[in-house]
Amino acid sequence: MIKRFLVIIVTLLIIKIDFVQAQDPQFSQFYANPLYLNPAFAGSERCPRVNVAYRNQWPALGSTYVTYSGSYDQHVNKLEGGCGLHIMQDVQGDGAIKTLYINGMYAYTAPITRNFALKGGFQASYIQRQLKMDFIFPDMIHPLYGPIYQTAETSVPTDNTNGFFDFSAGLIGYNKTSYFGFAVHHLTEPSESFRGNSDAVLPRKYTVHFGTTIPLSSMRFKRNELSISPNILFQQQQRFQQLNYGFYLNRNSICGGIWFRQNFNFHYDAFIMLLGFVQDKFKFSYSYDLTVSKLRNQTLGAHEVTLSATFNCRTPKKKFRTISCPSF
Repeated sequence: MIKRFLVIIVTLLIIKIDFVQAQDPQFSQFYANPLYLNPAFAGSERCPRVNVAYRNQWPALGSTYVTYSGSYDQHVNKLEGGCGLHIMQDVQGDGAIKTLYINGMYAYTAPITRNFALKGGFQASYIQRQLKMDFIFPDMIHPLYGPIYQTAETSVPTDNTNGFFDFSAGLIGYNKTSYFGFAVHHLTEPSESFRGNSDAVLPRKYTVHFGTTIPLSSMRFKRNELSISPNILFQQQQRFQQLNYGFYLNRNSICGGIWFRQNFNFHYDAFIMLLGFVQDKFKFSYSYDLTVSKLRNQTLGAHEVTLSATFNCRTPKKKFRTISCPSF
């Protein structure tokens, strides 16, 4: 019954209340989904790279918020930049709303000095939303016999599929140990209404991220065997603001991470714990979001798993500087 009413509530918010606007899905392992974080990351590893991710948010409510993601990117010498393809599906309300994202991107690399470079990326997207129509409105329910009536709801859309094009852009600056980036998604703020309303727009999302890698050395560890990477990430979509900050600790093939996520009014949302493993060209990681807000006893947090593979490529004719940022 709880799942059914969640479906009803989420659906009504989208199809009936015009001023309610959606927010993009989010991942706790930001750099394990680099093309989703910032299109300027396309080709940042130079060689062909494949990333897949799975996120299950609030599993105590069933399959309420599940997101699947997959991407491919590489540097193309003839284009003097990186190209990438990112496909993602977001499932809300136990399948009541499904959103498919198909993103293609290009990122140009510009060496500024011997030690500093910029990457500018542009992304073109096609987004399709699908609304499942087999839900139950409150006026269909009989107190004794359950859902036996026809609904009087007139705002139900006749077309349960809506597709539209979208555009985004991003910029990354980096040197040997530090990096920063800025991205703007949904530049044109396209309409996502099932009824053709021009005011039901997908608001712009602004992302700012910064990090650095600090080698740690001692009598016990060899040079570059141990490092710490503090990072901070801020996102804003309309009036929703979110701040993420924490660090990664790397030792050889093992990576651990601790993050805090909160809104801009300093209301804590989640404590994120991550464990990653790197073996040659393959990377695997698992993270868990421990909810610390008022919902902590109802949601069971969030689980996220990512897998990445980088393939061999030809030796470049000229030196190529990669971004020394976290893998997860």
